[in-house]
Amino acid sequence: MDTGNPAFIPRLKTAVLGSAEPPLVFLGNFEVEEHWAADEQGLPRVSAAGGTAVVNSMDEFALLLGGKGDHVVLKDAPDPAYHAYLADLGLDLPEVHVPAVSDPGRNVTEDALADPALVRELAELASGGAHLLAHGVSTLEEELAAQTGIPLAAPPAALCKAVNSKVYSRRLADELGIRQPGGWACDTLDQLAEAVTAAGKVLADGSQVVVKEAFGVSGKGISVVNGEKRLDRLRRMIDTTARRAGRERIAFVIEEWVEKKADLNYQFTVGRDGTTRFDFVKEAITEGGVHKGHRFPARLDEAQVRILEETAALLGARLAEDGYYGVVGVDALVEPDGGLFPVLEINARNNMSTYQVVLQERFVDRGQFAMARHYPVRLTSALPFDRLRDALGELLFDGAGSGLLVNNFATVNAGAGTEPFAGRLYGLLIATTEAELAELDTRISAGLATLLAP
Repeated sequence: MDTGNPAFIPRLKTAVLGSAEPPLVFLGNFEVEEHWAADEQGLPRVSAAGGTAVVNSMDEFALLLGGKGDHVVLKDAPDPAYHAYLADLGLDLPEVHVPAVSDPGRNVTEDALADPALVRELAELASGGAHLLAHGVSTLEEELAAQTGIPLAAPPAALCKAVNSKVYSRRLADELGIRQPGGWACDTLDQLAEAVTAAGKVLADGSQVVVKEAFGVSGKGISVVNGEKRLDRLRRMIDTTARRAGRERIAFVIEEWVEKKADLNYQFTVGRDGTTRFDFVKEAITEGGVHKGHRFPARLDEAQVRILEETAALLGARLAEDGYYGVVGVDALVEPDGGLFPVLEINARNNMSTYQVVLQERFVDRGQFAMARHYPVRLTSALPFDRLRDALGELLFDGAGSGLLVNNFATVNAGAGTEPFAGRLYGLLIATTEAELAELDTRISAGLATLLAP
């Protein structure tokens, strides 16, 4: 287990390519889980998921992973003033490639595949040794790699999907003896029936359980249950739908609800040679199961961090045996008494925190505090970055000290054209104390309020 900390991107390149020299073509296909789950049985949906345009515009995060000599495919070219802002901070940005048409309902991979000219443009990069590094790999990214001739810097889609399954996470933790909440992994209807019976005893004692789809993401595909009748009703709905579709397999996890003091996200990287390197741990900010940001450094003691590092080493070695290499993100939980559940689920893809690493290395000094978060915005017309800069003034990070470093501006205007529209401003808040961080957050919210629709 290697816990050293040279620059993340060269380290990542070496892990997945064997060398830090070849160029990467970055692709921010967020919520790739939607494609992994396309042929899977899901929980009953009360309503359709919203915010598709904003989610797809999160691809701009990938701009901050590449450096000089690298490339990134984006749905839209960055706002020129925003691009200049990043360059003025001293960041070596990758070359940007965009499709002729950006459909808000498609992710960046789908947009690229729909543009033959862009496919030909990307194909020219293959001769220079470029590799494609996506947020996560589905069959769509495999198709783009095949059409462009740019090999993936990742395992096949089927393996990435398998490792991302919450069923896989749960069974792997059981196999390795890693502490986790009581629960059951189910990939057949009979196993689901047995799990519901066992979970019914937990509910009868006054506790709650959580039913999770294997590929749920961003608070979707999860149901908190506090009664036996409700749990059995869910089972019957799943059973009926599966049998009607002729399904012989399902993928769900049922777990006991546990109290928590904090959510954690930690990341490690598995090399092609099986070497595992612990990258970082951050305290996740969530609301209603939906990710809102990260706070770091995480409020953990040395013993707690050591447990996470040891867990990462166990997981990394086992993932390497299964043929996986690349970035791995793990969700964990701190109990009120300080105890840890070091594995709630494994994500064999980039994580939101992955896109903060380059900025963290460059701009967050030892002893400083940082918080990555997003601010909801509601606008009546598209907002130019220059106008945001004017509104924030000295609150906007300028390369040193404290301030808000904007790390995705595309999500602000993703819904433009259907005014008024909702968007998100993503940024990294940097401060010298926790109190200053909280004050900065409040002042930024106030500054943004001057721009918002009534």
